[in-house]
Amino acid sequence: MAGLYDKKAEQYAQRRPKYPKEWFSMLASLTPEHKVAWDAGTGSGQAALGIAEHYDQVIATDVSAAQLEHAAPHPKVRYLHTPISTSEDEFVAMLGGDNSIDLIISATAVHWFDLPFFYSVVNRVLKKPHGIIAVWTYSYDIPILKNAMKMVFEAMLPYRDPRTFHAFEKYKKLPFPFESVGYGSEGSPMELDMEVEMTFDEFIGSLKTGSPFVKAKEQGVELLSDEILKEMKREWGDSTGSRKLVYLTYMLVGKPKS
Repeated sequence: MAGLYDKKAEQYAQRRPKYPKEWFSMLASLTPEHKVAWDAGTGSGQAALGIAEHYDQVIATDVSAAQLEHAAPHPKVRYLHTPISTSEDEFVAMLGGDNSIDLIISATAVHWFDLPFFYSVVNRVLKKPHGIIAVWTYSYDIPILKNAMKMVFEAMLPYRDPRTFHAFEKYKKLPFPFESVGYGSEGSPMELDMEVEMTFDEFIGSLKTGSPFVKAKEQGVELLSDEILKEMKREWGDSTGSRKLVYLTYMLVGKPKS
């Protein structure tokens, strides 16, 4: 993941959509204590900043040093670079030790992880029995751009990283070995709408931060052909103004199994 997003770190920080405040309020309401939260795969910190409104401290980790360089500072957020070479014991120590985290979140990132390694760390650091883990991803199946995005998905196929499988499957096949708390469960994620106000150019910029676009660009291929852009502009309408887009989002929330 680090290699794919390092070159687009600044654009990623500027153009990826912000998550709704209501999501963080909902997740915070599930933990009896609000001392420490961990944002795993924080990227440029969008989710870390959101959850920081509810916890005394947020530890935000990522394998990409370049992404962290563009993360917005916050007095409650501590950004940590965690190279792939970081061992489980080192990771646990960096997070404060066993049984130390009230809430763990991973926003549009967990599909990139070594899941057995990540879940092993989660089960060690998450407080028992009331700690909460929440993971989510969003889809570019945007209703107002139905035809254009179908064309985009077809163009992306040769450049999709195998690790994005779970994201494209909307986390319906993502292993999630935790007890459900009523907000999605393994095989059946909770569906949410994420409304984002964007101009046409901002949407295109956001789209181009996706890993298939980065990979294609490195091979000299522009995925957004004239044909795709023409259809996208037709479905968008007036490309000079902003529009409210609805990103379909899929979330799994759980607690340690007893």
